[in-house]
Amino acid sequence: MENLKKTCLHEKHIQLGAKMEEFAGFNMPILYQNIKTEHLAVRNNVGMFDVSHMGEVIVKGKDALKFVEYIFTNTVETLNDGQVMYGMLLYDNGTVVDDLLVYRLNSEYFLLVVNASNVAKDYNWIVEQSANFDVLIQNVSDDYQEIAVQGPEAENTIKMVLDIDLSALEFFYFANYEYNHHHLLISRTGYTGEDGFEIYASEEAISEIWDLLYNNDVVPCGLGARDTLRFEAALPFYGHEISDKISPLEAGLKYFVKLDSDIDFIGKQALKEQEENLARRVVGIELTEKSIPREGYLVYKDNQEIGYITTGYLSISLDKPIAMAMINRPYTKKNTEIMVKVRNKMVPGLTRDKKFLDKKYAK
Repeated sequence: MENLKKTCLHEKHIQLGAKMEEFAGFNMPILYQNIKTEHLAVRNNVGMFDVSHMGEVIVKGKDALKFVEYIFTNTVETLNDGQVMYGMLLYDNGTVVDDLLVYRLNSEYFLLVVNASNVAKDYNWIVEQSANFDVLIQNVSDDYQEIAVQGPEAENTIKMVLDIDLSALEFFYFANYEYNHHHLLISRTGYTGEDGFEIYASEEAISEIWDLLYNNDVVPCGLGARDTLRFEAALPFYGHEISDKISPLEAGLKYFVKLDSDIDFIGKQALKEQEENLARRVVGIELTEKSIPREGYLVYKDNQEIGYITTGYLSISLDKPIAMAMINRPYTKKNTEIMVKVRNKMVPGLTRDKKFLDKKYAK
């Protein structure tokens, strides 16, 4: 653990008795009390996450808009200043370098928020693609610390504790705010299926805000609950539902890919060819017996292996054994009877949609 990076909140996690483990090169809190308590705090009230390990890359310059369009699967030219968009960076073969959020400050200035485990890889890949564009690319990950405040009471809590009114901040938008002489960038996206905000600021500001929120009964949550929450909302996790071996179409994320636009982005041609004959896709699965379908477990139909679990849990909110799984066609059809090999036992289940939970984002 000695060589791992630490966020500015590391000592606070230790003081709170968090269970710490390595994640993406950082020593991060997995849980404080238990995953169920933290999960339900976010579903029913409000919780907060240290997500300072996430990566931030700035793209700015005369060709910034054109360049981001070239490397990103979604249509940033339609964004307003102050708007956020989800999408992916792709290799030429259509598989995923990373999924990310693009923040548009203006047509010559974008902030890319990438997964912690992929920061160096993403930055190097982005720089490699920029040779023919007039852009400046900077890895500014060390300059940003971040807290995610998530749950139905997130907006009210931030107003009460920080005296910042976020009621006018629309879903997938961001804006600049001041708190106690600190500059804050706050967005409203969320990775939990609940309404939520991401606060980007300096180390000093984030430490101060964390303590204030904690002292006002906001529940600190670890990466364990972050995973159970995003899973119930059917949100992909790099290395599970998407990866350098899985395309957005296979992941069921076609909505975030501008295949019908006139813009040629990296990987577009490969996806167009794949679209004609898609061989597999991530679908939902629900087991009909109480058994936990964990990541990597194999899925069968008539004793033939047809896929594998990408993420699975006994859902905390639903108390059901559910999973997302990469399944070969034609077995992706809804209500297909399947079997999942749980240890040495074959457990029955059905394919289903991935709408495990109604998302409660601010609209």
